[in-house]
Amino acid sequence: MWKSRWRCHPWYIKIRFGALQLLVPFIVFQFVRTVILPTSVDVILLALLSLLYAAVLLDWL
Repeated sequence: MWKSRWRCHPWYIKIRFGALQLLVPFIVFQFVRTVILPTSVDVILLALLSLLYAAVLLDWL
């Protein structure tokens, strides 16, 4: 069978890199907002953003 040179499609790599660049400012902003005025929604959103960042960084997505 024919094998591809790349493990992932090039557009997928661009999307992952862009997501990593966008997630860092969102996580920092959400962390500051959670420290200043913590609500349950803010804490959950911060946890979800952090898990998404970890998943993209560790190649789970």
